[in-house]
Formats: sequence, structure tokens, C-alpha cells
Amino acid sequence: MGKDRRFNGLRILPMVALAVVTVLCSLFTLSCARMGNPDGGWYDDDPPVVVGSSPVDRATNVKAKKVTIYFNEFVKIEDATNKVIVSPPQLEMPEIKSGGKKVIVELKDTLKENTTYTIDFSDAISDFTEGNPLGNYTFTFSTGEQIDTFEVSGYVLDASNLEPIKGISVGLYDDHADSAFKTKPMMRVSRTDSRGRFVVKGVAPGTYRVYALQDTDGDFMFTQKGEMVAFTHDTFVPSSKPDTRVDTVWRDSLHIDALLTVPYTHFLPDDITLLAFTQVLTDRYVKQMERIEPNKIAMCFSYGDSLLPAVRGLNFDSDSAFVVEANEKRDTIYYWLRDTTLINRDTLEMEVQYRMTDTTGVLINNIDTLEFRPKLSYEKRMKEKKKEIDKWLKTQEKRKKNNQPYDSIYPVKPLEVKYNIPSSPRPGERGFIEMPTPLTVCDTSKIHLYSMIDSVWYQSPMVFRPVKNSLRQYEVLADWRINTEYSFEVDSAAFIDIYGIVADKFKQGIKLKEKDEFSSLQLTVSGLQVVDTTIIVQLLNKSDDPEREVRVRNSKAQFDYLTPGTYFVRAIVDTNGNGVWDTGNYDDDLQPEAVYYYSNSIECKAKWDVSQSWNLTATERFRQKPGEITKQKPDKEKKLKNRNVERAKQLGIEYLKKQGINVGK
Repeated sequence: MGKDRRFNGLRILPMVALAVVTVLCSLFTLSCARMGNPDGGWYDDDPPVVVGSSPVDRATNVKAKKVTIYFNEFVKIEDATNKVIVSPPQLEMPEIKSGGKKVIVELKDTLKENTTYTIDFSDAISDFTEGNPLGNYTFTFSTGEQIDTFEVSGYVLDASNLEPIKGISVGLYDDHADSAFKTKPMMRVSRTDSRGRFVVKGVAPGTYRVYALQDTDGDFMFTQKGEMVAFTHDTFVPSSKPDTRVDTVWRDSLHIDALLTVPYTHFLPDDITLLAFTQVLTDRYVKQMERIEPNKIAMCFSYGDSLLPAVRGLNFDSDSAFVVEANEKRDTIYYWLRDTTLINRDTLEMEVQYRMTDTTGVLINNIDTLEFRPKLSYEKRMKEKKKEIDKWLKTQEKRKKNNQPYDSIYPVKPLEVKYNIPSSPRPGERGFIEMPTPLTVCDTSKIHLYSMIDSVWYQSPMVFRPVKNSLRQYEVLADWRINTEYSFEVDSAAFIDIYGIVADKFKQGIKLKEKDEFSSLQLTVSGLQVVDTTIIVQLLNKSDDPEREVRVRNSKAQFDYLTPGTYFVRAIVDTNGNGVWDTGNYDDDLQPEAVYYYSNSIECKAKWDVSQSWNLTATERFRQKPGEITKQKPDKEKKLKNRNVERAKQLGIEYLKKQGINVGK
């Protein structure tokens, strides 16, 4: 045999190689019992095998509603409700169960004549002992003379952010009327996986429209206004063609053994993309009416109204009793009590008149008589206040005994103003200030901005104003200059609220970075033939949240003074020009405003001026969103464990060692 007995991959003497092959073949041949690996033997890595069924797969003229599928070993079925899809859709849930070496599906709906039925098990079936998956398995039969074999596939994405939508139903109609989606159940149905992908099987020749529906009531029709939907007026004719694909044969988890060219039937279309949305619910009803704080009553509605509720006090004089605060949508209204005597009253009886929609969607007047009580009664609040004061007094008494500075007057808490002024703003960036309660005094003469020039502080121009459609928010605008130091200062008593509580003075230093510490990004946008339409480009962080946004001008989206970092980009086609993304409406035949993503991240470094060209439509929509910011991650694919490869290697090495052959490490 020679002196060199080393075993190193394929570098082995012929006789030794023959010995390895011989022992491995004999070990495989002797592996009859495959119920696990309790004694170091072979693993059961084989998936279950279908050995028969009743009726037979692809049977025609079937009348029975019960299908039994037999396997060569004990099997189990996981999450049948979500994974197993029966098409045509069943209005009454089928009974799906496993027992021993069989799976039983019993349909409850009446079978339709001359119809192909598909039971798509996906990866729900696996062997009982080791959990080896059968893989994507579909059982088919027909109540007529023939089996329909076409398939159509594609993706469903959230229209607002191109997130894949998992578990939404996708259905076909050969009735092309818009009303069909609201009056007839889907003809054939599928459900999206974790990638948002769907495959509708058993499709007959014809011309179809396709819809997606988050079917909350299980009727396979769009009958609930709050259901997420997707629709398109495009029609398609299913077809197929012979094709080939390259399959990878893995030697183990790291090494490819072979690439095989495999023929298959390619069904079309296979790239349908549906953009799903939930339309705005315009029905108006009360969501909340309560006294959330002793001084604050909240009235929240499902939708706004141009007319605010009219309030009349029944056990108090409501004239001038409130400061009313409504949000921009006017669906949330706060009533701030002005008078402390009313705040201290535990029960306020009020008549509230507001408008709500009736069953036909028309706004009608409604009057409620309500009692508003705070969560804590006046007595309990006073007890808590006394405990707080007693604790403070004990602390001061202790400090006095220890000859430490102490107070003899209980301090009044100042107004807790929230300052959100950036310490290192970029040019054009705003600061914001939020008040905890409405103000009676906002003295802008006591609000100052100073800039340092040649080591001397000078008054700097600034704009301080209320935020539009907000009662308690204010914004600070200044002409921030690069490499300049500022001081933002607020004198005491600049802000006084409706209860006479006074704000303390405030001071914050501000220093702008040098220009070389920033980056810039210019995007040249193309791909849409849109006239007189605004396109908003948003710069996103790794959480898919907007950091900055600009409008495209002359095909350019320009971001200056960027903090260095990694960014992602989204574009919104702002069809109505209101500056925000708007959803669609099925009854109005209105699609949601289009959203596009740049398919890669963009790295912006200090001192760099980055330029990128971006064709919005060059990449299919379902491929656009970068995986780094996609929140709906693909589920881990079930795979055969293939543990016997490593086991065979190990047994072969052990055999060689017993023969005295040096196999190294």
C-alpha cells in the first residue's frame, strides 16, 4: 500500500478509497430501522411519501366531499387553518386532521359542478417523529371531466411602504364588473406567504381580474369597509410554456455538489403585483368620551367634523368654562376646565350635542346626557397631596436639625415646558416647544436668540410662532450659520398657563458644525411621465422612518447638510398635492398614491457630495424595498436535515482508524 496513509479529502490511495466506499455502502445497506439515532446509527432524514389516496390524486367526476391521503409513515399536520388553502374558497371551514399514516380533509360546502378543486398543503405536512417536511404539496380533483392546471402568481405589498403582506387572501374573478368583488365570493383563492407571494392553482382557461382581501368576516367578498384590499383593472389570460431552471445540489450546508438544469412548466403570469390599502373610514361615531384628567375632558371620534360638539353644563355654568383644543383632523377634542372649583368637583353633568353618521352614511345630530368623573376623586387627590407635603416637611426638618440649608415654604412647581431645540442644528432646521396646558401669557419679548461674533454676544434674528393647527406647540426658526455658536434663552414668566402656573427661565447653548462635517445627496429622478404632479422624496433611517424630505424640482431631489450615515430613500407621488401619502377608495375607483423605494442603501460620508440616478420604475415593485429595512422577514424555510451525510463521513473515518490507517485530523 505504500508508506503514505494520509486521508485528506480526495487525496487518498485507491485501495483506501475503495475501503471507504465499501464500508459506506455496507453501512447504508444495513440501515433498516430509521426511527431516530438513539445508538449512533442512521437518522431518519427522509420526508414522508404519499402511497395512495381516496379519491386518487387528479381524479375526475368526483362526488365525495371527503379526501383521505395515505403515507408510508406516521405524519402530522401543523397550523392547518393558516397553511392549508382549499380552492374554490369554502364558506364553511373544512375539517382537516391527521391520524396515524393519513391526512383527512372533509369539505362542508356543496361541491360545484365541473370545477377543479385544489387542496394546497404548503409545508404543513411532516413526519411525526423527526419533523421532516413533505414540502409544498397540492392535492387536486375535479367534479367534471377535466382537471384545470393553470397557475398564476405574484405578490401583495402594503401600498404605503411596500412591506410584504403575509396571510392576505388573493382571488380571481371571471366577472369583470367592479360590483363582483362586493357581491360574489372569489372563484379561486390563495393566501400570501411571509414574502407576500401567492400562487393561485387549478385555474381554467379564460380572462380574469385579480383582487386581494384581508377577509375579516370569512365571506371572500369585500363587504367590510375596514378590510384591507387591493384591486386593478388589468385583466390577464393564464398560459404556460416549457422552461428550464438551475437547481443546486448541496453536498452539505456549505458546499455545492452540482448545478442541475431541470425542465419544468412555467406558468404565466408570475409577477402580478397588488398594492393593498385600507380606505379611510368616514363613518363617524364616538370612540371615547371621558375625563382623562381632573382638568381635562377628551372627546374622540372615528372621523372628524367641521362642527365641533356643543357642550352645555347641567350642574354648572358652562359659559366660558372651557378652553377648547382640537387636532388638525378635528376627530379629537380636548376641553380644558379653566376654573379650579370645577376641577375640584368630582361629577360634571353635561349635555353633549354632536353629529354622527346613520346607517346610510349621512351625518345626523345626536344628543347625549353624560356624567364626567376623574379617575381619582378630589378627596383622594388631596390625601396624596398631603402625603407629598408631609414628606417634604420631614426632609426640611431633618436638614434643619443637621444645620443644613432648608426651606420653610413649600415650593410651587413651575410650568413643565418641553424644549426640543437641537443642540447642533443644520441650516434650515426648526426647534419645537410644547406646553403641558394652554397658555394665557406667551411673552415673545422674553424669548431671545444670541449669536457670538468675535467673542461678543449679539441679538440674532429669530421667529417664534405657534405651530399650525396646534394650541400648545410652538416652533423656533432661525438663520443658523455654519460654524457659529448660539444661545437660546427664555426669561422667567415668559409662559403662564390658564391656571397661573409660571415657567422657569431656560437657556441652551447651540453650536453648528463646520461644513466639512456634513455630507450632501443629490438624486436625479426619472421613470414617470407625470405632468403637474408633485413627487416627495424621503430620506429614511434604518427603521424605515423619515429623517428628511424634499420635493423633486427639475428632476432633482437635493439633500444638503446631511449628518454622515447610512440612508434609504422612498418616493411618494403626491397626486393631490397635500404633502402626505393618501390611501385609496374602492367605491370611488381611486388607487392609493404610488410609493417607490430605491433598492439599495446610500452611504453618506463627511465631506462627500453623493450623486445617484434613480429610475423609479426600473425595478419591479416587489423587489424594490431593501431587506435591511423590510420588517416582514421571510419565514425560515423548512428543509430536510440531511444529517446522514455527516454521519456517513464520521463512520467512514472511524472504520479507517480501526484498520490502523492514519486519517489525520
